[in-house]
Amino acid sequence: MTAQVLQGRKALVTGGARGIGAAIAQTLSAAGAAVMIGDVLEDAARETAGTLAGAHGVRLDVTDEASWQAAVDATVRSLGGFDLLVNNAGIEITSPLVDAQADDLRRMLDVNVVGTALGIKHAFRAMRPGGAAGQGGAVVNISSVAATIAFPGIAGYSATKSAVDRLTRVAAMESGKLGYGVRVNCIYPGLVPTAMGQKLAADVVDAGLFPSMDAAIGAVIAQTPLGRLGEVGDMADAVLFLCSDASRFITGAGLPVDGGMGM
Repeated sequence: MTAQVLQGRKALVTGGARGIGAAIAQTLSAAGAAVMIGDVLEDAARETAGTLAGAHGVRLDVTDEASWQAAVDATVRSLGGFDLLVNNAGIEITSPLVDAQADDLRRMLDVNVVGTALGIKHAFRAMRPGGAAGQGGAVVNISSVAATIAFPGIAGYSATKSAVDRLTRVAAMESGKLGYGVRVNCIYPGLVPTAMGQKLAADVVDAGLFPSMDAAIGAVIAQTPLGRLGEVGDMADAVLFLCSDASRFITGAGLPVDGGMGM
């Protein structure tokens, strides 16, 4: 895409301290956006922000209503507006269903589903006419290829990421019907060898589902027509597209960024 396609835009990226979130923050910044990195890891958020021109970091617990309000207020105040939200924060706890723990399921629901819903809520309130920013904008939610395939050991995670897909589509409809001027889309990332992705591979081995990490990763690659794992840049570029005016007539959509794994 053309450089500086987000010039003048103001973005909040959740879970942006590391991994895919950090890559998204870096890509939006390189495209001209002013970026606020929100993360429960406040020091890491500020450290990552320090590597980007004009970026800021703020503590954000996506499960907490007051934390969301404070982060949005800080974004509007520090950046001079708010018209892009990337709901990237998420967790994955591996377990075969026969061993699933209620507390683990509730934790994934709280972060992945409630956290995303609260993000949409506060983005709408700030971006809609009369809101603290009031210029409309775009929300990009991070779902997962896990929402579109059956892979052993991740039933709870898959369920939460399927919910993110549904939240995206209902939110897009509500924004349109209520005249908020906010587009809402999501992406379905494939497996990326971040710390979270590596832990998933190790966990399915520990659960007895695969004999080794190489076997687990090989199974993912074997299901992927493009024949490789994803890279953080693959995900960040897709988010950039959905944040930019190149996607100005796209809302309520889910974009697979999975090398064809979920087809």
